[in-house]
Amino acid sequence: MKALPTLAVATVLLLTPHATADYASRPEVQAYLDDLSARHGFSRQWLSSVLTGAERKDSIIEAISRPAEKAKPWHEYRGIFVADDRIVAGVDFWREHGGTVAAAQEQYGVAAEVIVAVIGVETYFGRYLGRYRVIDALSTLAFDYPRRARFFKGELTEFLLLVREGGHDPFAPMGSYAGAMGYGQFIPSSYRAYAVDFDADGVRDIWTNKADAIGSVANYFARHGWRGQGPAVLRVELENPALDEVANAGLELEHTVGALRDQGVVGIDALPADSRAALFRMQAVDGDEYWLALHDFYVVTRYNRSAMYALAVLQLATEIRRHFDASAVSDG
Repeated sequence: MKALPTLAVATVLLLTPHATADYASRPEVQAYLDDLSARHGFSRQWLSSVLTGAERKDSIIEAISRPAEKAKPWHEYRGIFVADDRIVAGVDFWREHGGTVAAAQEQYGVAAEVIVAVIGVETYFGRYLGRYRVIDALSTLAFDYPRRARFFKGELTEFLLLVREGGHDPFAPMGSYAGAMGYGQFIPSSYRAYAVDFDADGVRDIWTNKADAIGSVANYFARHGWRGQGPAVLRVELENPALDEVANAGLELEHTVGALRDQGVVGIDALPADSRAALFRMQAVDGDEYWLALHDFYVVTRYNRSAMYALAVLQLATEIRRHFDASAVSDG
């Protein structure tokens, strides 16, 4: 999704109907609720009361129109997430919840530092859990953001199902402008599929229970195929300038290491030739950098479909691990 210029965003907001309308009164919402009631057995009266209470938020449409990974070059994006204060906070979080992080690593096979880094990138270890009611975010995007209405209607359905399953107040859960929730910022479908009750207290609570949040992030990565074998990403050089056309072609691992090596990617001789890989170009302060992405890098992009996001998570994880190990040595 390309960021819209300010004037274009303003135009979208002016042209979008029902800026302050009661959602439940709109014909297309009525049709959605009728279908939801028929397919999932919801009380039609309850659904109507929930959507009547939902509020459209123009700031949500503004925010989703220009996400940071689309609007910022890599060096600025990296500066937000791989920063000294976030590294220190990551070490503190790991030390405070070391037993839980170790247990999650043991059970799910996902590197401890990656679990911690994801929570660090997503919410700064719980400092920024989101300022929107999830019902408002999902309703706004489902019915007033046509570009991705189908996706967010699906997430609104998932949210209403999880509310019913968990006995939650539908107006209580808070999250991001896109309806992502808790320490790990799970969208509702991810919550229903991957959130776990890691401390076995009978509740999957990713909003206030850090143990459940840690276990849920680890479970998500494990379920998406995290291997933890070999590097996830490597800085490389190009001998063949024509390879620049291959970079940033997509998130899928469309090449093999051997093929890229033969075409002029330097610094990957130690990797198995049949390993699947992709090449990414990142804009640094002093010029472009090239990175070879491997299997576990791809797994990180299943959490957020952005190469910059994945590289930020992995670099933050590396720095948190380095500082965590150093602090353990100094304490010893």
